[in-house]
Amino acid sequence: MILKITTTHQPATDLGYLLHKHPAKVQTFDISGGNVVVFYPEAKEERCTVAMLMQLDSIDLVRKLKTPGNSLMLQHYVNDRPYTASSFTSVAIAKVFSSALNGTCKDRPELIDQPMPFEVNIPAIKVSGQEGLLEDIFEPLGYEITATQHPLDEVHAEWGMSNYYSLTLKNTLTLKDLLSHLYVLIPVFDNNKHHYISRNEIDKLINKAGDWLQHHPNKEFITRRYLGHISSLAKTALTRLIPEENEIEAAEKEVVEPEKKVRLHQVRLNAALEQLKQSGAKRILDLGCGEGRLIRMLLKERQFEKILGMDVSYRELLKAKDRLYYDQMSPRQKERIGIIQGSLMYKDARLKDYDAAAVVEVIEHMDEDRLDSFEQVLFDYIKPETVVITTPNSEYNVNYEFLEDDNFRHDDHRFEWTRAEFKSWADKVCEQFDYQVNIQMLGDVDEAVGGPSQMGVFTKK
Repeated sequence: MILKITTTHQPATDLGYLLHKHPAKVQTFDISGGNVVVFYPEAKEERCTVAMLMQLDSIDLVRKLKTPGNSLMLQHYVNDRPYTASSFTSVAIAKVFSSALNGTCKDRPELIDQPMPFEVNIPAIKVSGQEGLLEDIFEPLGYEITATQHPLDEVHAEWGMSNYYSLTLKNTLTLKDLLSHLYVLIPVFDNNKHHYISRNEIDKLINKAGDWLQHHPNKEFITRRYLGHISSLAKTALTRLIPEENEIEAAEKEVVEPEKKVRLHQVRLNAALEQLKQSGAKRILDLGCGEGRLIRMLLKERQFEKILGMDVSYRELLKAKDRLYYDQMSPRQKERIGIIQGSLMYKDARLKDYDAAAVVEVIEHMDEDRLDSFEQVLFDYIKPETVVITTPNSEYNVNYEFLEDDNFRHDDHRFEWTRAEFKSWADKVCEQFDYQVNIQMLGDVDEAVGGPSQMGVFTKK
């Protein structure tokens, strides 16, 4: 992956002072999984270009990857990380251009706050999201954008377009601001950070983007994606970015809602926990466990002797271990819990011999045409005595002002069912696999459209 920054500021070679990189030298820096080479393809007084070439070794990345149970998947070896701008690019910027990013230039300090005309060229950047996202994010910052979308295959045009673009940005601003925009926003477009996201990321965001992000019309979207869709971190970051607005909002809420309201996801978890307790089960599966919130609740109940959490996302499993303080657990407590990586699409012997399974807000992330595989695995292969499944009720979406018609609540949802659609699916499962089901509404129930979530409790006949 290569990133080029060009200026026509006079003299253009001032860029070398700002970057602390001499135009006549080629320098190499080590980063996790590879290295970064910095060089100048051109360095004249009228035009100067610096290039940052990032070279990642996919095999080396896998060698350093610690997966639960040494469970490596093809995606660990074959991916786009070496070829497209991503969170690795942000790490490289912070590593090789740290002085410029932090606004220091000891030899020519007068250049730090001097706006200059810049052109940035990124041959390949992945854009996950709606059409026009590049414009929505960069144009409010004053950029002129040229973006060329690449086809999935140059020979087979009928396959359509990919979500990779060649991107050119033009703007007149300080180098510090330019680098901070790239550092923060490149991972936002990619929407897939390669490293664990902790509270430290809030400080990085505030430090690098505090001056401009608070005024951006899409600050909530940028903050949420930068922080890996972890709502607690995003809320904290936004509170720090725009404290005055949040103080006013908090004061208004204090008047309107004097009692703290239980969040919807916690309502789902509480309902699932209660059903698992009532089932009398002792060995529990949390399928699609995410960051381990339900597991933490299950651990507090002595009834549950063995708890196994599984998720397809290795990053989510790292969060779960961190939030559970897994490494600090006593040996006896560790005997009760297991955390593994796996998919609900495939039979896995590790999931056998459990009394009950919880699948909380998971199925809507699957493609509908793959639900048959999920059903076979859960209800025919694992076949626990009790299965608790929750999923959004799409009819309730009319109560969410931020949702447009036919939009889903989350950009990773593949579908959202009405109450009738969920019941029809549940009845089909019961008939095919000899279960019976009790369906309940969760959350604040609207008489016209039901509750925001719906729960099916399946029990073996």
